[in-house]
Amino acid sequence: MEVRSIYKNARISPKKARDVAREIQGLPVSDAIDTLNFTPKKAAFLIGKTLKSAVANAENNHDLAADSLHVKEANISAGPSFRRYKPRARGSASPIRKRTSHIYIILTDEVEGDEKPVRERKPRSRKPAPEEQEIEPEKEEATPEEGDEVSPAEEAPTSEQDSDVVEEKAEEEVNDESSEVEDAAEEEPENSSGVEEAADEEEKKED
Repeated sequence: MEVRSIYKNARISPKKARDVAREIQGLPVSDAIDTLNFTPKKAAFLIGKTLKSAVANAENNHDLAADSLHVKEANISAGPSFRRYKPRARGSASPIRKRTSHIYIILTDEVEGDEKPVRERKPRSRKPAPEEQEIEPEKEEATPEEGDEVSPAEEAPTSEQDSDVVEEKAEEEVNDESSEVEDAAEEEPENSSGVEEAADEEEKKED
């Protein structure tokens, strides 16, 4: 059975009252009263008066025990607001709204039914992880032990080999340049003979 109590035109803004009303919704009456008594806000005092009025209605009008009651709903709605004005600079005025609220408390002695069974969610199918490529173990280079002595010739064989390769490349480049110079020298006399023949022919034509 539901029991209702209403407090109309409470001198508090709905926003401030809703913060307190959320804290008692769904609680047993004894816990809700304790919560409001230890909440240092004006809204807690006003909602507490409404809650006690609802408990008295249940006990006196419907013969219900207070221990079996719990808060089903605690709603706050906006009431009419008073308009006031405050003088400001240059002869202007800024409005002031003094808001009011309507407090609705509903108590019930009915026990809520069993909750609906929650549907079991199917596990998401995950893509198979790519096969990890087998990493071949790196070959460990043989390091000389402390007792073994390494000769200086064995320590730096690469430097001598590099110098030999560089020298060979330099000799090949020099030989290539010399062969190109010889070929150019052979081509020059051929060109000169051709020029002389052309000059002789021109002289014969003139004669």
